[in-house]
Amino acid sequence: MACYRFPATIVAPRASRHRIRAQKPSISHPKRLFSAASSARFGWDDVLRVGEGNQEDDDPSDLRGYFEKVWACNRGSQEKQSEFVPFLVEDQIVGYIHKGFIEHLRKFQDVFTVVSGKNGCGIGDCVSLHSSLKKPDDRTRAVGHVIKCIGKLIPGIRNELYPVTSSFGMPIFFSLERAAAPYFGIKAYGVHMNGYVERDGQQFLWLGKRSNMKPTFPGMLDHLVAGGLPHGITCKENLMKECEEEAGIPRSISNKNVMLMQCHLSWSNLLHRH
Repeated sequence: MACYRFPATIVAPRASRHRIRAQKPSISHPKRLFSAASSARFGWDDVLRVGEGNQEDDDPSDLRGYFEKVWACNRGSQEKQSEFVPFLVEDQIVGYIHKGFIEHLRKFQDVFTVVSGKNGCGIGDCVSLHSSLKKPDDRTRAVGHVIKCIGKLIPGIRNELYPVTSSFGMPIFFSLERAAAPYFGIKAYGVHMNGYVERDGQQFLWLGKRSNMKPTFPGMLDHLVAGGLPHGITCKENLMKECEEEAGIPRSISNKNVMLMQCHLSWSNLLHRH
């Protein structure tokens, strides 16, 4: 998979896609390159609108446009909250489920309990697991069976489990199929790494290009290295693992050149918190 290097100035926060004209990107071919697909749906119109600059004279040092784009990506928790109801496990909110998707869960009354706010939920309508499902393993099996039964509604089944928790580092209530994570609005975590190259006094951002066979965002530009964060591994350790396994970057390099930061996004269409 090819890796593209663009001048850093054209990927500045407020840079418009119409300004990508400075020079033709050079191409190199690393041994392997991988970027994990996000399971949330983000429409093409959204992608283009968020990436579109509104001013001709964009200043790379002006971060206002950057924060505007973060707000646009994070709009799910602000504009469409009323379309979702809380998903509770042991009285803890672990996600948010779209009201339309809830209708597909009602038939599995031995797994899910749909509670009306008038019936004592306390916070309005909500969805919880059946009271008989008390152990994490039992919950994982029961919910997994539901996912198999409604699998056609959830594209891109990976047979990979994500931990369901109330927040980062907290105890696991159960594990959920990765592709189903956005449908239950759980908090999913991942690692993403940008690579920078300096050439002739200029900095370039090293980008990957996603395979056309990917179920999500096929053929689009992506991070140099990215991957979901499974349970029981630190962010840095997971990133070094992804570097080594998917991009051919040895630990001797990644261990010395990784800087950790964090960003929180909520995407709507489905409410996926990443």
